Amino acid sequence: MPKNVKPVYYGDYLQLDKLLDSQQPHSKQYGPEAHDEMLFIIVHQVYELWFKQVLHELRAIYKEFCAEQLDDRALQLVAHRLRRVLTIQDLMNDQVGVIETMTPQEFLEFRDYLVPASGFQSIQFKELEIILGLTRDTRIAFDQQSFYNRLSEEHRVYLEELETHPSLFDCVDQWLARMPFLQFDDFSFWDVYQQAVQNSLDRDEEIIRQNAADDGQLETELASLQVNRDNFSALFDNERYKSLQEDNRVRLSQRAMLSALFITQYREEPAFHLAHQVITSLAEMDEKLTIWRYKHAMMVQRMLGTKIGTGGSSGHDYLRRTTEQNRVFKDFFAMATYLLPKSALPELPSAVRQALGFYFRHDD
Repeated sequence: MPKNVKPVYYGDYLQLDKLLDSQQPHSKQYGPEAHDEMLFIIVHQVYELWFKQVLHELRAIYKEFCAEQLDDRALQLVAHRLRRVLTIQDLMNDQVGVIETMTPQEFLEFRDYLVPASGFQSIQFKELEIILGLTRDTRIAFDQQSFYNRLSEEHRVYLEELETHPSLFDCVDQWLARMPFLQFDDFSFWDVYQQAVQNSLDRDEEIIRQNAADDGQLETELASLQVNRDNFSALFDNERYKSLQEDNRVRLSQRAMLSALFITQYREEPAFHLAHQVITSLAEMDEKLTIWRYKHAMMVQRMLGTKIGTGGSSGHDYLRRTTEQNRVFKDFFAMATYLLPKSALPELPSAVRQALGFYFRHDD
């Protein structure tokens, strides 16, 4: 890095004159300034700054994932940047408590001056969702109909163009699907795995039959066990898995799901430490975003009750439904369904361990 030979002044470097002059409460245009509008503006501006940093990190992560080869060094960088995103998300979630120091009555002092501006118009947040992989057809009905309705033409065109590119989810799926975990020359993990699953489920059935209090309980628990059998078998049935994808019950491709499951089952293997850390961080990022949406929904209910939001949505009800629906990496949470205890896992042959280690270290 070249040495800086020009003196830099703190305020000039951070452009503080511009930054600190960007809070302009609307209420003072119509009379006395509402004291809490300043807090409202600053909190939302800080959110937008954090969105900017998160997008900066996600674009770099996206670039690494979309490369043809994601070697160990690149994966280490991805894991580091994901941890940074998670730390930022913690701050964003805690920040909800700051705006909650404002009472509903204090908010009503300036709320009507905001119409029709709304967080629904946050371009950066929409961009964040699109880059992560939230598609239009998986959004709630209001979003599918109104996602672009309240945006400027410039922003609408920008986001629509962004939707034509592969998302981070797509690149993660491709990365997982490329991993050579499905078949080795002299070892088929999945054949051994399916037998281990069958043995485990058979033991569960035996326990149920021996301990059921009555026929009703026996029938209920056996039906639940059959659901588990069906879930496991769908992993290895191309047509059934495809049907689950078409019903939006899973999003990952079958190969990607199996690779993610393999990594999770053998996460203590040295070759899998980073890959498992990345998978866990992606799931945690999704979880923290869900928590942020939930906190936002509860804050809106506290401030507005059942009133319509300034952007025309149903306020709290709309935000609550996005909390439940707008998740990207939920398949990583569902993997717990398919995990076996360590004692039931087949031992990996040494040749397989060597092949997997080479795959993650290979960087040509």
